[in-house]
Amino acid sequence: MTPDSQPRQHETILVLKPEKGAKRFGSALRDITDGLKFWRLFCKLSWLDIKLRYRGSLLGPLWITLSTTVMIASMAGIYAYLFHMSLKDYLPFLTISIVLWGYVHSTISDGTTAFTTAQNIIHSLRIPFSIHVFRTLIRNVYLVLHNIIVVVAVFAIYRILPNPLMTLPALVLWSVDAFFLCLLLSTLGARYRDVSPIIASILQILFFITPIIWKPDLIYLGRQYMLLNPFFPLIEIMRAPLMGEIPRLSIWVFAVGYSVLIWLAGFLVFTKARARLAYWI
Repeated sequence: MTPDSQPRQHETILVLKPEKGAKRFGSALRDITDGLKFWRLFCKLSWLDIKLRYRGSLLGPLWITLSTTVMIASMAGIYAYLFHMSLKDYLPFLTISIVLWGYVHSTISDGTTAFTTAQNIIHSLRIPFSIHVFRTLIRNVYLVLHNIIVVVAVFAIYRILPNPLMTLPALVLWSVDAFFLCLLLSTLGARYRDVSPIIASILQILFFITPIIWKPDLIYLGRQYMLLNPFFPLIEIMRAPLMGEIPRLSIWVFAVGYSVLIWLAGFLVFTKARARLAYWI
């Protein structure tokens, strides 16, 4: 054995001592920043996920666009009649609401299993855990882009012009929120496998109590309590600018407040559980 091939003295090979205090926060933050450096990897993995999901299909991901179009078309006529609204007022609102909710629903649902579905990679490769969260987010961005076709078509028919200045900050807030919410749910989902079905049940309820298929203006009494539903302000800050409207200041205040809570919860839970994630899945 040559001297160069021998282990150097005092060289650390593996540290088994658990981190405490500020070191855990530093390691968690470094995991996130290092994960961003692998953007080519998680983008390719996300695209591969979509290709595998629709392998053998003639239309491929266009089935997403087709199913969304059929859903919106069937719901628009019924609910416009029930709410006594014209299609000109209701169809653009329903279209953007369904598309945004579809992204929220799929991102949250996939977020609960981001780590468990990547267990083979986690057990075989030493890469940042955050890569699997970014992979989930990008995959759902690819999927929602197929539904943008429906939004563009409806907006073109009814001549609705989005407000880009208000859409940009909402898009940034949504991106950060989606990451930390997925980070939170994926960590909890790795420890407790009941998280996924619980979240699925909660999302079904939230679809009806959040202004997705009905406009907020339809509520006369207790409208102020709608802000207690975190999904309402967070969706409204994106939906209103896309429809050429400006959200109220109170909407933004609550949206930012809920966002900060999501960031703190996601980062703290990930920091505390990061060292044990590989053993849970």
